[in-house]
Amino acid sequence: MALTATIYNFDIALSDADRGVYETLAVRAALHPSESLEYLASRVLAYCLEYEEGIAFSAGGISDGDLPPLQVPAPGGGIKTWIEVGLPDPDRLHRAAKSAGRVVVYTHRDPATILRQAAGRRIHRAGEIEIYALDRRLIADLVPLLDRRTRCELSVTGRHLYLTIGSHSLEGALTEHRLP
Repeated sequence: MALTATIYNFDIALSDADRGVYETLAVRAALHPSESLEYLASRVLAYCLEYEEGIAFSAGGISDGDLPPLQVPAPGGGIKTWIEVGLPDPDRLHRAAKSAGRVVVYTHRDPATILRQAAGRRIHRAGEIEIYALDRRLIADLVPLLDRRTRCELSVTGRHLYLTIGSHSLEGALTEHRLP
C-alpha cells in the first residue's frame, strides 16, 4: 500500500516590512511521506518570504523533478520566479536559470554545501541566483510546534524573521549567499 501525503494548513499573518507585503495567508501544504518536517517548514517560510500574487506550490509536489517546489508564473506563460528549497544540485540550478527569469533558493541546511557543489560547475547566470539560509535554530524550534492546522504571525524586518505561534516566539536571521 502506497503512503499518501499529509495535508498541513497554515493561517499566517504576514508582515514583511522589507518588501512592503502585509497579507493574511491561508496556506495548504502537503507533506510527502519522504519529506521531513524541516523541509516542509522551509517550504512554507519560502512561500511567505516570496509571496506575491500567483505564487503556488508545484502541482506534482516534491516528487516532480522537472518543476520547482514553488513558483511564480510569468504573465505571458512560463516561470517568472523559480523557488528551490533545500540543497538543489548544480544541474538543477542550471536548468532553473535557463527556465525562469529569477531563481532563488531557501535552505534549512548548510549553504556551504550548495556553494561547494557548484564550485567549478557551469551554471547559467550563476551570479544572479539568490541563496538564502534560514536560521537552523529557528527551523529546529519551529518543527515541534507544527500541527496539522497551525496559526501564526510572521514578521520580517531587515532580513530577520520573527515568528509567533500561540505563546511561543521564535526568531532568526535570513542570510544571503551567492554562487561564485
